[in-house]
Amino acid sequence: MYQVIARKYRPQTFAELISQEHVKTTLENAIRQNRIAHGYIFSGQRGTGKTTVARILARCLNCEKGPTITPCGVCASCLEIAGGSAVDVIEIDAASNRGINEMRELRENVRYRPARDRYKIFIVDEAHQITNEAFNALLKTLEEPPEWVVFILCTTESHKIPATIISRCQQFSFRSVDFAELMGRMEWIAKQEGIEADPEALSVLAQAGEGSVRDSLSALDQAIACCGNRLVASEVRTLLGMFSLDSLAEIAKALVDADAQRMFEVVAELESNGRSLQHFARELARYFRNLLVIKIARGETKLIAASAAEQHRLAEVAAQFGEEDLTRYLQLTLDLFRDLQASLQPRLHLEMGLLRLVYAGRLQPIEEALAGMGGSRAAQVETSKTLPSPAAPHKTIGGASTPRLESSVSQSPAPLRESGPAGQAPGNGGSGDTRGRELEGDFRSRIYAALIEAKLTHVADAFEHTELTETPNEIVITAPKMYQLYVKQPEFASVIKRVAARPVKITIKIGDVTPDAPASPPRSSAVPVVEDETAARALSHPEVQRFQEIFPDSQIRKVRNLKE
Repeated sequence: MYQVIARKYRPQTFAELISQEHVKTTLENAIRQNRIAHGYIFSGQRGTGKTTVARILARCLNCEKGPTITPCGVCASCLEIAGGSAVDVIEIDAASNRGINEMRELRENVRYRPARDRYKIFIVDEAHQITNEAFNALLKTLEEPPEWVVFILCTTESHKIPATIISRCQQFSFRSVDFAELMGRMEWIAKQEGIEADPEALSVLAQAGEGSVRDSLSALDQAIACCGNRLVASEVRTLLGMFSLDSLAEIAKALVDADAQRMFEVVAELESNGRSLQHFARELARYFRNLLVIKIARGETKLIAASAAEQHRLAEVAAQFGEEDLTRYLQLTLDLFRDLQASLQPRLHLEMGLLRLVYAGRLQPIEEALAGMGGSRAAQVETSKTLPSPAAPHKTIGGASTPRLESSVSQSPAPLRESGPAGQAPGNGGSGDTRGRELEGDFRSRIYAALIEAKLTHVADAFEHTELTETPNEIVITAPKMYQLYVKQPEFASVIKRVAARPVKITIKIGDVTPDAPASPPRSSAVPVVEDETAARALSHPEVQRFQEIFPDSQIRKVRNLKE
């Protein structure tokens, strides 16, 4: 009867075991020093050799020449353990024997000495599926078993095993098998089986296993059954439903060319060929991850599960992108794969996700956008080097600290409209008790500055498009309809009253603003008149002057000395 490759070439000694050097070394030293523990926990992902190492340990302990790290393989004990028929090596599948009754039966079985061998060894597979009640029934026995008993618990989810059990055992974490070691093992097995397989085909099979030896060997068995004695990479990919680098590179080429139509064509081809769109999204995310890794590593690396030839092709594609672009593409494809898991329209989601990749490639860096606004890229980059960071401490000039500048690049607020008749001085109103403020523009500017200080930016922008009429007892704000939501906010009235510094009624009117009333004074890049030494020193600072050159419409509203 045919025996599958994964069982046929299962390691029988520590020397045949690939990877897991930390486990092999510890167990071999324990056997040499006769320091055999009564309980072990082997944890790790599927197909990494947990049950295999448990059987090898059982052979080492019960071999007629043992305990030894090199079991003979010919004695009755070694042969029976390899065949799974040893009386004193009991393998239990906890997935189907997980209850308290099974554990009670096991506890009773522990009391009896081995029938023939040196140790009675219990190998419990999928141990995390044992119920808490069953673990509690086994707890005392696992802590103080007879001297002839060894428990080996194998699990892929060690976090589900109670801490009381873990504290009574020695735990070994099995690692995923290195890609190069797995490739070498599969190449050796292929030669033993008389199979001709090129490195790329073996690479595809190793990638399918994702670090699991058993999964890779099962894929090899399937490929031999399909393709015969000669394995070709393209046929193996088709069999396993994997995508070649050439097909994934089509996406990269479409991104380089900003070809959105090609993205629709790729999805149509996948749909017509019956390929899994979710699987494609996962492979695409892995592809961009590999491109990013090889871009950062700048050459061949062990961080990518691919042959040398495949890594060279990945490097050629990665050279066409920047690290920021690849990082963005990877995040978008991960989001796309997540969305496809619950999508009722996977084709539409995939098309939209691929279009996002195209549009993300058209994003312009902020440096280039600023360069387009204020001159050449070189000049902008040079300017960015000289401008201080917002969080950087202020520098000193001539031993004195440079004050912070509170500046704004937005438009200045409009001056206050006079309320009196034409030709009448602002100080004389239409009635005997009515008079305007002497500095109407200054009053409006102070309202605008107070709104900015209160972080009411949108209200301040709306205030620029309003008309303001003032009497001793009332302030009337007339705003266009589109700004009514902003000017009717209670915070707006509170700011006006605070600036007015007297009891006054605030009236908000919605209507058309007179066109001839300027919403704001004309912008000017002239340096404002300075009134004290602190402001003069600040405005003479070369970095301040450079800032005003880059943003000619900016205005310095206030200079404040941080030491005061």
